[in-house]
Amino acid sequence: MKILYYAYFFIVAAPLLLVSTIITALLTACGSILFGDRWWGYYPAHLWSRIFCALSLVSVEVRGREHISPDKNYIFVANHQGAYDIFSIYGYLGHTFRWMMKKSLEKIPLVGYACRKAGHIFVDMSGSSGVRHTMTDAEKELRTGMSLCIFPEGSRTYTGEVGRFKRGAFLLSQEFGLPIVPITIDGAFQVMPRTAKLPRPGRIVLTIHQPVAPPQNDDDMARLMRETREVVANSMSRK
Repeated sequence: MKILYYAYFFIVAAPLLLVSTIITALLTACGSILFGDRWWGYYPAHLWSRIFCALSLVSVEVRGREHISPDKNYIFVANHQGAYDIFSIYGYLGHTFRWMMKKSLEKIPLVGYACRKAGHIFVDMSGSSGVRHTMTDAEKELRTGMSLCIFPEGSRTYTGEVGRFKRGAFLLSQEFGLPIVPITIDGAFQVMPRTAKLPRPGRIVLTIHQPVAPPQNDDDMARLMRETREVVANSMSRK
């Protein structure tokens, strides 16, 4: 079965995914420049992510979508299992948002440029000025009423377990008074962990938890970070 899947992936899926990625990046960049990034910064990539999962033979089940409203903005925080976390959230969350992503992704030809024009935020941890610039970009998007999606672990897991959460998302939640929405991604590690070069067919479950109020002080923030991580981790299946 693995040989058949990889034959299909290289012969059929990969060429189609390459073409769809180029088209999506062009549509996103040009549409955002000409008409603004509110619509063009989200919907082309939303459709592209669904195509990516379908062609990879990866299904996504969403639970708890009733916990969020399209008329409100949030700080979404999700565990980071693998590359297909991006496609599952982008394609199936059902709420417009901007990513906070590693600055190294800006170097991807055409895709990085499209992400910049779409309003996504590249996290620069090279020094204090880079951090300030990152926070300024995030605040700019939040002031327009846009939601943000952040992987508070900072990078993909090596083991499938949920790592320690960092403070950035919770600081933004506190500053803007926005609720935190924990998201559990379960199954993306089996589809394509960070050590893999190619995906495998599989099923991803995206669980959207109830929003929680922003922290009020440092002690409250530490508690919220701990409890949010526990909510995310406790919803993962034990395989």
